[in-house]
Amino acid sequence: MSDVLVIIPTYNEIENISKMIDTVMALPDGFDILVIDDGSPDGTADAVRAKIQEYPDRIHLQCRSGKLGLGTAYIQGFKWALSQGYGYIIEMDADFSHNPADLTRLYHECKDKDADVCVGSRYITGVNVVNWPMGRVLMSYFASAYVRFITRMKLRDSTAGFVCYRRNVLNAIDLDKVEFKGYAFQIEMKFTAYKKNFKIVELPIIFINRQLGESKMNSGIFGEAVFGVIKLRLRSIFGKLK
Repeated sequence: MSDVLVIIPTYNEIENISKMIDTVMALPDGFDILVIDDGSPDGTADAVRAKIQEYPDRIHLQCRSGKLGLGTAYIQGFKWALSQGYGYIIEMDADFSHNPADLTRLYHECKDKDADVCVGSRYITGVNVVNWPMGRVLMSYFASAYVRFITRMKLRDSTAGFVCYRRNVLNAIDLDKVEFKGYAFQIEMKFTAYKKNFKIVELPIIFINRQLGESKMNSGIFGEAVFGVIKLRLRSIFGKLK
């Protein structure tokens, strides 16, 4: 078994998932993959099952009854990864907005250097986002600036969804107490690791907007982040952050 697991949540990613799995399987570090599918009606789970036959013991699938939220998918994946003994766990999108080749950089920043959490950052060297509408770029960029202001974290890309965790970080976080589901989930995980004094490193990546399939972003997810950050800060002040 590999010591590193890539968790990929999916909902209607039939156009991308098979190619994504093949691309990750071709990388030299021997990544395993766990796909968590939220009841996709387009056959995403069946495509993953076909890949399980092609790559036995390296591809894993968990199916859920419906769209239960990105955060809950990752929490489920984190718990499974810890139970299986993985030393490094990576979050990644299915739609190639994250370049699979960058998995190696995130993994080795934690494995071979002293990072506890490594974030694939869109904003550490400017704005490295391709083919996003300007409104969405500005929303994402200023959301991270807002998070820095409220939380005092130094991270340039606190809402990033391309992240490698050492297992000891996830063990130290009470995963059952993680509250948020969308953008705010990503912030909550990083902020909790930060408050527990884990070392968080950002590596620059180029984020490319999906070419196939539909974005899952909506205003409710963004709104959760805006108000959730204030809640996180207050919880940390009053000693209730887990």
